[in-house]
Amino acid sequence: MASKRAIDSFLACRRLAMVGVSRDPKDFSRSLYLAFAERGYDVVPVNANGGDIDGRPAVRRVADVQPPVEAALLLTPKDASAAVVRECGAAGVKRVWLHRAAGDGAVSPEALAAAREQGMDVVDGACPFMFLSGAGFFHRVHAFFHRMSGHLEA
Repeated sequence: MASKRAIDSFLACRRLAMVGVSRDPKDFSRSLYLAFAERGYDVVPVNANGGDIDGRPAVRRVADVQPPVEAALLLTPKDASAAVVRECGAAGVKRVWLHRAAGDGAVSPEALAAAREQGMDVVDGACPFMFLSGAGFFHRVHAFFHRMSGHLEA
């Protein structure tokens, strides 16, 4: 269950890594990447294959991000998330958001355990669009139902 405190703490970080952002401009992760960038966040794209994300070179690993970031948004498959959380911890990242829109997303028991073992603030699930200012009606409705269903604690 995601906590409002962890979400607010994550969103207060102005420089973050987005791990698993796609090189495909039509992919959902790219719209999320652009939403953060449009709101003034310094978003560092992390893609295991490198490449270019909207004119910015993607680093291959969180450890390659210089200067380091305080937060990382994981858009990874759940089977890869625990390893990425451990990599984030080794890089000094203090906050992780395990993205979930439909299905499990990046959330796994192993990733949650790894984040908690390292003392990280963790948002375990949810889509950041539900909490970004000006994200639109659909996302506000999604957030409302997220709260009503008990997936967001105060």
